[in-house]
Amino acid sequence: MYLARFCYDVLPVNRQRAIDFIRREVEAARANQLNARMLVPLTRGLGAQAALQFEVELTSLDQLDQFRNRGVGSSQETGDWMHAFSEILTSPPSVEILRIEDAKAG
Repeated sequence: MYLARFCYDVLPVNRQRAIDFIRREVEAARANQLNARMLVPLTRGLGAQAALQFEVELTSLDQLDQFRNRGVGSSQETGDWMHAFSEILTSPPSVEILRIEDAKAG
């Protein structure tokens, strides 16, 4: 199992619009039977900017590519969504891909 985490930096004036974009992303992931959530940090780390985050759980890395290309509708709708969202970002999103390790006690 994998977890893909996207961190989006936006100006405070664009925060609500960004939340709306991420909510649409969460809904699209759930419509594709993926477990997804938006994270809204309440604190900031040292030197880190406040960021809104989107996480999606994947059973294979191929799912990430499929979702990013057709996740919010058709390929055209997804491209339009990504373009509109990118207009309010202060920097490209940072992306972390983590493998979830099942640490069952033996």
